Amino acid sequence: MPDEAEVTASPAYAVGQLQRAFQRALAADDAGVRRRAAGRAEMWRAVLDGIATGRLTIGSRTPVADTPAWVTLEVAHGGFATGRYLAETALRDDELERLRSVPVDAPGDSDRERLNLWYLGDDGLAELLDALRTGRYRVDVPEEAALLVVAWLLEHGRDAAALDLVAELRPLMHRLRFTPRFEVTPVPSGAVVRLQPVGEVRDSLRQATVRPPIAAMLETLRVWNPLYDRLVELWCETVEDELPEVAGSTVVGGWPCTVWPADWSERRRQWLDDYRAAAESHHSSDAHRHARSNFTRLRSALERCPDDSAALTGREVGWIRRALANTITAHGAPRSQTRAALRATQAAVAARPTYAALSRVLSARMDSYPDDGGLPSLDPIAADVSEDEASVASPGYPIPPHLVAKAARALEAPVGELVDRGVIPSGEVLARVLPQITSQLIAANIDDSALASAYARAYAAFRRRRSLLLLNLEHQVRFDELPWIAAVAPFRARRGQAARAADQSLRETTVLALGAFPQAILPNPLLRELSALTNQAGLRLPLVEEVAADIFMGTFTTKWRDAATIASRVLSGTLYGGYYDLPEDWPAAGVTRKRWRKSTAEDFAQLCVRRSQEARTGDGKGYVASNGVVLEQSQILTTQNLAVLVDALELIGWARDAGGELADRSFVWLVRRMSQPALNWVSGLQTIKNAAYAWRQAIFFLSFCEPAVQRESLARLRDRAAVLGPRFAPAVDGLEAVIEGGRFDGSGRMSGGGRRLLGWSVGPHWAQRD
Repeated sequence: MPDEAEVTASPAYAVGQLQRAFQRALAADDAGVRRRAAGRAEMWRAVLDGIATGRLTIGSRTPVADTPAWVTLEVAHGGFATGRYLAETALRDDELERLRSVPVDAPGDSDRERLNLWYLGDDGLAELLDALRTGRYRVDVPEEAALLVVAWLLEHGRDAAALDLVAELRPLMHRLRFTPRFEVTPVPSGAVVRLQPVGEVRDSLRQATVRPPIAAMLETLRVWNPLYDRLVELWCETVEDELPEVAGSTVVGGWPCTVWPADWSERRRQWLDDYRAAAESHHSSDAHRHARSNFTRLRSALERCPDDSAALTGREVGWIRRALANTITAHGAPRSQTRAALRATQAAVAARPTYAALSRVLSARMDSYPDDGGLPSLDPIAADVSEDEASVASPGYPIPPHLVAKAARALEAPVGELVDRGVIPSGEVLARVLPQITSQLIAANIDDSALASAYARAYAAFRRRRSLLLLNLEHQVRFDELPWIAAVAPFRARRGQAARAADQSLRETTVLALGAFPQAILPNPLLRELSALTNQAGLRLPLVEEVAADIFMGTFTTKWRDAATIASRVLSGTLYGGYYDLPEDWPAAGVTRKRWRKSTAEDFAQLCVRRSQEARTGDGKGYVASNGVVLEQSQILTTQNLAVLVDALELIGWARDAGGELADRSFVWLVRRMSQPALNWVSGLQTIKNAAYAWRQAIFFLSFCEPAVQRESLARLRDRAAVLGPRFAPAVDGLEAVIEGGRFDGSGRMSGGGRRLLGWSVGPHWAQRD
């Protein structure tokens, strides 16, 4: 049977993203927002240009024409390659300086090629080897480790392997940087990680600004109120009798412009000079410029009254009297206790340092740490403002917790501590820091410490690559597909100690992720790290990725069936197995078919389609929802990796002990999420989908608990879910019935009104708000 035709992605998504970026760039008030939006627009323009010219094939693992899969690409949101190579950069100052020492007749058609080839000569290789031995280098994209490996191979007599590697790199030496940055780069030990380096966090803190409403308020309190009080006092001194006040709807008291103190004219000129100076340098607040404000009326009268009231009409004097009465009645007379108390309170508010000022204090404190390093402790960063910092903020003022939390993004600490601190708030963020640990574990099989370090740094850089949008059952480029990594594969020995370390890290990471974020499925970036650890540990686990509904190809590779087989075995006779009607067993030989050169599990796919009929509630025909209901069944049947990991890592005892708590936390998250009002119909469906995922996770954890624990958890859930009203009651009723031995019918219903909760539906979802 001929293989299926290759499918490519539609450019419609890119067109929509370009339009949104343009709209954002045109509408935003903030210059930084406009600049970033313009950058995104340029990326999407490049995507569309590449599609139109045929240079880009979106959906392929080699989307850029004439480009090997190992090249690190710039990838826009959604996995769309723009065609740009991330290792193709202009020469930096240190490279230009190095290039000056390269002979003018050196080979190469570009400066980049001449420099790359120079590093293959004696002097260049010596510099690379020195960097390898001392660790004085930095790898930002994987390509920057390539010539380091060449140098190591040559030094160790592996000339043929080095030549083969150079031959593979040679066609792109005129464009790509294959050398690292030669600078000291602190590398965390395997026991600690950091979310961001100090330099990034510090720069982010320095960009903090005072929000316009806050800036306007502070300017009013610090500048315009003192000027206003002086202005009121000036006019009050021209009142001979009692100061005017408002009594009911009338003004009582004396009239302004009846007496003129000897120094009044000089003080008037001084006030006007101070006002003009303030108006030139302060522009955040415009309250003092409102045409009908007391401030404006008193100021305008002062400007037209040089020495006495001759320049003022009777009507204008009346307005002065009314303005004085308004402010005296509201805030007290000048120098009165009432007015003094108000201004003292306002002065205390104005004296508080802004978050922007405190951010500058924090950023200045971080100047003493290496840009590429981390913070060993938060104590010196989080201390109160000192006397030495008085020019920025008030001494003794505490640093707010939310700013300390920002600084904590650079804290080097065990990953569990960062999770507890909230620095790592999700599985996606956990996946960002794990390569700092995984890289050293997968390099532990290399004897040579210098090569092991280069290997680990290349791995960490590789994990920063953004995933491509892939169709036709393609898979992302793997680390060992990089030519310089493949070249050192013969030097990686399998050691029991390294495998055991990876196995322990795999267990700890799995328990951490499930324990910290029990309501969420393991995200794909985290699964990639877990897969790397399973390989290093010598395990072969069928870990399945989350597949986007809009790119689902209608079938599954055989590992999905393998995972479902494990789930049925592990969960046979449990709450999960009964709630979701898992198959009791799977035939040893499944039905397979070759599609896009991959072996696919046809029987698994067909079962997912049959089971998805339950979620087809109306006449909806959207292909995304139709794909979504099938994919949800694949997640249910495989437990989206939970059963595979708990079984292989022998975590059933842990799940039994922690299951009740993890289920409760998942239910709490679910109720809180569903209690939030949806912005629109689509966001409402997204809420139900995420809630159903948390529901499934909770039922999985409860499946390892005793029936008494399950009933207690259900009782707490029923109390919490009362805030959701009757729309969610069928889900709770259905779970209770299954706990008591009931089963759903083919439509996911029960005679008592209970319903099975699923996240996707083709047509209206029964749990969605009207």
